[in-house]
Amino acid sequence: MMLGGKLRAVALSIVLSWGWRRALIALIAGALSSLAMAPFNAWPILFVTFPVMVWLIDGAGAGRFNGLPSAAIAGWWFGFGYFVPGLYWIGYAFLVDAANFGWLLPFAVCGLPAYLALFTAAGFALARALWSRDAARILALAGALTIAEWLRGHVLTGFPWNAFGYALTEPLALAQTASLIGLWGMTFLSVAIFASPAVLIDGKARRSRFAPLAALILLAVMGAYGAIRLINNPTQQLADVKLRIMQPNLPQDARFNYAAKAAVMRKYLTLSDRATSPQTSGVRDATILLWPESAFPFFLTREGDAMAQIAELLPPGTVLITGAVRAPDLPPGTPIRRAYNSIYLIGDDGSILSVYDKLHLVPFGEYLPFQTLMEKLGFEQLTKVRGGFIPGTRRKMIDVPHAPPVLPLICYEAIFPSDTAVGDERPGWIVNLTNDGWFGISTGPYQHLQQARMRAVEQGLPLVRAANTGVSAVIDPLGRIIASLGLGEEGVLDARLPVALPQTFYGRAGDIPAAILVALAMIIAARRRGRKRNP
Repeated sequence: MMLGGKLRAVALSIVLSWGWRRALIALIAGALSSLAMAPFNAWPILFVTFPVMVWLIDGAGAGRFNGLPSAAIAGWWFGFGYFVPGLYWIGYAFLVDAANFGWLLPFAVCGLPAYLALFTAAGFALARALWSRDAARILALAGALTIAEWLRGHVLTGFPWNAFGYALTEPLALAQTASLIGLWGMTFLSVAIFASPAVLIDGKARRSRFAPLAALILLAVMGAYGAIRLINNPTQQLADVKLRIMQPNLPQDARFNYAAKAAVMRKYLTLSDRATSPQTSGVRDATILLWPESAFPFFLTREGDAMAQIAELLPPGTVLITGAVRAPDLPPGTPIRRAYNSIYLIGDDGSILSVYDKLHLVPFGEYLPFQTLMEKLGFEQLTKVRGGFIPGTRRKMIDVPHAPPVLPLICYEAIFPSDTAVGDERPGWIVNLTNDGWFGISTGPYQHLQQARMRAVEQGLPLVRAANTGVSAVIDPLGRIIASLGLGEEGVLDARLPVALPQTFYGRAGDIPAAILVALAMIIAARRRGRKRNP
């Protein structure tokens, strides 16, 4: 009783808060919520911070227009608090060339969160429009925020980084539910589960306990399902596919310096052929060698000596999968002003077996929104490619000799669930080449790994990740990391390729199950609100 009284007192103070105090409460709750993401994975904190969202929206009813503006403002402050500590590492990218871009650091660190918080604000406002005074408001919030998060992942090419659903990826047993409902279904469950304690302040003690009790039961069911799935599907590996991932840990500025060409190639070749134990003899033990995204400070295929060195490195039967900037096909003598961010599959004779061009380019990193206008105003993207990178034309699989076909994803393409869909085709694995060297030793690379790992669980496909500065990893189709190289390490990683699982339910159904969950929640919330208005 005493605990319940204290909880009601805290909740009431939040409900009745106004002005700067209300904004500060939302800001702090949002900031603490970011601890649920990698590398902290302190998701129990959400049982404290997500109820604050509910009580803030409860208190919005005293405002004008049924509390919609007040709810939206509280949502913006919560979102801003959530995204600033969650995305602070973006500022590191502006320090790579501080002389040109350093002045933009505060705008990036605060500007992007300010924009993303607009989606959280919209979610709060939509929830308030369906608000009731009973447990149905938890469903309204879960449905509304899932819609808002989905929009955040799609509007203006989307940026679904640290979507709330990633809170349920640790322990790994909880993440297995993603094989059924994907990221957006997990986002719905995260909000519904963690916000449920808010109703403990409602009247009628037995009814007020039902929602959090149901949430705990659901969490236990998810854990049990995941544990059974993990036990019943031990990691299996292809005996004849041997991977070697080279992680060079190059400084970011070296990757854009043509003068560093010889040093870069020398390091790549030497490191790739390094023996890691008395039982290994370098690259000769591998059938697939992997190098990270945009590996070279030059156009690889236009440097004959570099291609010859690669051919000399690769033993018979071994292929190289590497990132590289690719020049477009132009008549001889035509100046190269734009390029592709690509993945090459290179055979042991130095021939190009396949090419994939990145489709999902990074705003402000690989292109500028309203590119021509922004360039006229004197702006340029971080990669300094005039006109921006050229996007690829289609997503495709790459046929790898003596291995299953692979789905290539470059850098942050791995954070988009929809980017793993290639029509009716199904790859045998996913390769994610990335360069997280932009972001230093920060939380960013760990978050990137967490999100790439979710794609493996969703699709039931192994994922192999080669990162310049880390974290490189081989991940099995249930999300188990079977081998990895840590952030900031230089080295090579040897592993066998895990075997894919049969296509998951999510792989077949896509986002339809999540959409059904959201639709049902919104219908229930709307009906409950209608009954309250018309008793």
